[in-house]
Amino acid sequence: MDSTNIADIVLPVEQSDNQSFWKAEIARIWKIKEERIQEMRLLKHSIDARQRVIKAQLRIEVGIDQVLPPSEQYTPLQTTLPQNAPTVIIVGTGPGGLFAALRCLEKGHKPILLERGKDVSARRYDLAPILRKGYVIEDSNYCFGEGGAGTFSDGKLYTRAKKRGPVRSIYETFVAHGAPEQILIDAHPHIGSNLLPNVVKAIRQTIISCGGEVHFNSKVTGLLFSSDQKQIRGVTTSNGDEFTGKAVILATGHSARDIYSLLARESVLLEAKTFAVGVRIEHPQSLIDHIQYHLGKGQQRPKQLPAASYNVAATFNGRGVHSFCMCPGGFIVPAVTENDEIVVNGMSLSRRDSPYANSGFVVTVTPEDTDYLQNEFGILSGIAFQKQLEVKASQAGGGMMKAPAQRVQDFLREKLSDDNIQSSYHPGTTSAPLHEILPEFITRHMQYGLQRFEQNMPGFTGNNANLIGVETRTSSPLRIPRKPETLEHVALGNFYPCGEGAGYAGGIVSAALDGLNCAEAACSKA
Repeated sequence: MDSTNIADIVLPVEQSDNQSFWKAEIARIWKIKEERIQEMRLLKHSIDARQRVIKAQLRIEVGIDQVLPPSEQYTPLQTTLPQNAPTVIIVGTGPGGLFAALRCLEKGHKPILLERGKDVSARRYDLAPILRKGYVIEDSNYCFGEGGAGTFSDGKLYTRAKKRGPVRSIYETFVAHGAPEQILIDAHPHIGSNLLPNVVKAIRQTIISCGGEVHFNSKVTGLLFSSDQKQIRGVTTSNGDEFTGKAVILATGHSARDIYSLLARESVLLEAKTFAVGVRIEHPQSLIDHIQYHLGKGQQRPKQLPAASYNVAATFNGRGVHSFCMCPGGFIVPAVTENDEIVVNGMSLSRRDSPYANSGFVVTVTPEDTDYLQNEFGILSGIAFQKQLEVKASQAGGGMMKAPAQRVQDFLREKLSDDNIQSSYHPGTTSAPLHEILPEFITRHMQYGLQRFEQNMPGFTGNNANLIGVETRTSSPLRIPRKPETLEHVALGNFYPCGEGAGYAGGIVSAALDGLNCAEAACSKA
């Protein structure tokens, strides 16, 4: 037997944080004396709650007859750019933009990041007017500013985008910049909205120390083209500045609607795609714990278990209805970018200790669903569809960022709820008929989904379940088409659409991976 080995063990969850149980189980499986196990290091941890007896699945590195070698240390990138390094312009400082910048530096290129909003510290203060005074600062909010929309909406890192690139390297980069090492171990890692801002700030410091530039309050308002209009050579900003470079990586996120309008005005090809809209559904976290962990009446969640989550989906008449961005122990927050709208999203702190659980509860919308807007809005019809719902929600909420709300039972019965709806949504709620505010096809599919999910999760539609509207920014209604082999726009050279806003990612990790790939492609082009 080698001096170090990997053990995969399964234990009752109550025993999973006690190393004496680890050692006993490893010794039993390997048929060795416990005394030979000198050291153990947890590599992976996941919960299996499918059965009534909840198990923990552990992967452990084991030192036999000797201690383990030191664990790997993760440090930020350190490099020096060559003189006259080629420049790459990166629009947006979300995960796509930040990781694109890091890859540019690794490839000897100078990234210049342009961010319409403020740095993450100043941005935090700009959230207060939304919550306390009922208005939004339109370039600095939950969606716009350093770190992107994910910074103040939970920091969930779990992704299914395993084929897009080295997911582990994304986690390691976050750890190198201050994220807890636990994200390397958990099966569904998450940093938390309280910790992620400092991680984002540290990544910015790395970019600058290695020779990159970051410009805040620099909203891109124009494009610079080559003389034949076939290539992009840079951008202009609202400050009147021009930035030119070898390539432009556009990583603006799914809420930068003015960018889509700019591209449409400049006749840059865009494509309509499916997206999803709906509401946030909110329950007491204790209810979700009881459902998911099969707890008995009065039984509390064991301390070894995290706040329970769920993922539900169904299809009705060929159209999907599903949960989205579930936030256990979280809060519902206003993700608005303009003052005439209401948009909701979810977030959690690293502790996930809020008494509420919330999730997006949304229905698929196809380009055909927005055909009635084509004559007026053309390729931007999907955005117009979102915006109309957001304005209706604001009107139904009555102003001051209050959101329309309805009890699930009342939504199913299509009746108005009373005003005593308890919610984590800080600006407050107003009882409103969400079944009328939402388009009929969305209401019908949500009603079907609720009934289906109740069958699998009894209590899901109970008296403590509420709907808060509207959730419209699940993804962009548009894709900026690019060549699969080069990642350049299909008709505009040196232009690299990237991340969620371009239609190629669906979360922090997938956007970060896309940023790496786009930067690799941009830097490698002769």
